[in-house]
Amino acid sequence: MLGKFTMVSNTGSHDVYSDLYLVTTSEMFYLESPGANKVLSINRASQEMKIMRRDDFMSEVAESGIRKKIFGMMGICKLLAGPYLVVVTDAIEVGVINQQAIWQIVSTELILFPRSLLHLNEKQTRLNEIYVSMIENVLNTPHLYFSYSYDITHTMQSLHLMSHEISKQTMWSIANTKFLWNEHLLSNFCDVPAYHSFCLPVIQGFVSIKSCTLNGVSFKWSIVSRRATGRAGTRLFTRGVDEQGNVANFVETEQIVESNGDRSSFVQIRGSIPLFWQQYPNLKYKSPPKLIPNENQLSACTKHFEELIKNYYRQVIVNLIDHRGSEGELEKAYKDIITVLDNNLVRYESFDFHHECRKMRWDRLSILINRLGHEQDEFDVFLLRRDGGQVILQDGAFRTNCIDCLDRTNVVQSMLARRSLTNVLQRLNILKSGQSVESQAAFESLFKNVWADHADIISIQYSGTGALKTDFTRTGKRTRQGALRDGINSMTRYYKNNFKDGFRQDAIDLFHGRYIVDEGEEVTHPSPLSQQKGWKYYTYPSILVIAFAMFLANVITPNEYTTSTLLYLLFWGSMVGLTLTTIFYNGYEYVDAPKLRPLNLKKLHPL
Repeated sequence: MLGKFTMVSNTGSHDVYSDLYLVTTSEMFYLESPGANKVLSINRASQEMKIMRRDDFMSEVAESGIRKKIFGMMGICKLLAGPYLVVVTDAIEVGVINQQAIWQIVSTELILFPRSLLHLNEKQTRLNEIYVSMIENVLNTPHLYFSYSYDITHTMQSLHLMSHEISKQTMWSIANTKFLWNEHLLSNFCDVPAYHSFCLPVIQGFVSIKSCTLNGVSFKWSIVSRRATGRAGTRLFTRGVDEQGNVANFVETEQIVESNGDRSSFVQIRGSIPLFWQQYPNLKYKSPPKLIPNENQLSACTKHFEELIKNYYRQVIVNLIDHRGSEGELEKAYKDIITVLDNNLVRYESFDFHHECRKMRWDRLSILINRLGHEQDEFDVFLLRRDGGQVILQDGAFRTNCIDCLDRTNVVQSMLARRSLTNVLQRLNILKSGQSVESQAAFESLFKNVWADHADIISIQYSGTGALKTDFTRTGKRTRQGALRDGINSMTRYYKNNFKDGFRQDAIDLFHGRYIVDEGEEVTHPSPLSQQKGWKYYTYPSILVIAFAMFLANVITPNEYTTSTLLYLLFWGSMVGLTLTTIFYNGYEYVDAPKLRPLNLKKLHPL
């Protein structure tokens, strides 16, 4: 039932210090909160940490250190040059949930423990710069969020069900590590509770908090999405499930309504199809998804749904992929394994989104929503009345997916959210009987734009570009202008997924500790970042450039086209075509593939 965990106290030892200063000396880092009587000291040479009394800190450090205000400490990352302290240097308040402020990170800083790079050779210095840029890439991907006093890694229902004993613990110790984006960075601090008040739990995802009024009643409407870390990665390099049951692009989305002390939330989830499959880029515009033979297919899928049932109880799988072609093969395999799973808490609902909504007939999505309506009413929402006299729990969730779990998924999730919101606003006497969200023009416009913004941010985090089909989410209609915009976004995705995402995948793996930098790189052994491309990578493009230049020269320069000129055109034109064919035939050689945890793309793309 969305987690079996009494609402966490908003104040006390549970909180993270909000008034924090970083004091830097040549030997030490000090994290100081003027309102607290303790300071966290970190030795820059030995990395030893300890808590000291603020009076001792003031007498010991005096004016010798550089003092700067920070918004929080995200942790420590170890790179080739040594450890770096990661701090939040700027943040903006997004809004308030349950009377507690939620913040969005604007900027961060990496501060090196060693005072110089003299211990590195030239190659190591260059590689360390790449590692630093990888960490910065993850930190600069929109958006990261935190709160000093509200645990945004948990749903509102999970926090309500949390035991009184657990609520006495620190925010770091009770955080839902599934969505704790900086868990690896904070690993050095986890074993000592006294350090936890200095540790800032952060999520990646989307947060929108809006103050609204309908029928003269004020309320707050929020969307909070949390991206899971278990199988974090980029769109084409991270698909499907792993041996532990984690799936790619798993996102928990919570819609919260607060009005005069009443609180409600509705939770949905999305995630990649929980089978072993891949769709690695190979220069083709759309490489087909392929199932990977694996004897642990059923075991991994079972683990995935056992975890979902534990956290959300009943599951309705809403599968939106095509029923034909390569997607069709994946759909059949998914349906078959759910049949074998034979769990009466899991129901499979397949809807061929592209076929059903072809020729811009997006009104047909109502067919799907009507199919799901009965179960949505049964699942209900979490609802806590202001006097605490009535508590309703949500006891099921829709698990929606398409191939990417982005565009089609967001459209359907927004429709389920709208249906739930209408029901909740009526129960809270904000909407009158017979009124709906759709009938409130100004609020409906706000609703559509927030969900379209949500689509764009979640899509950027996974695919590198904004979402497709957001014209429908924003306007309720599919438009030709929107289709043109989708075409541009699709081409941008193609470029980034083929030529940029290897670096992004490496950055995510490094950030989450799936690759640990070895200080002996480029001293005792080569760094994985130093690997070179094969001869085909340089040879064929060079031939292509020469052939195209000669073809162009023979088109432009002659005053008249003789037989020999036409033969030259035919020859160089053939060379262009042949070289292009060869490049695409060996497409895996030209893709920007991950280096820190390399994939054998040639093996996975048999020719």
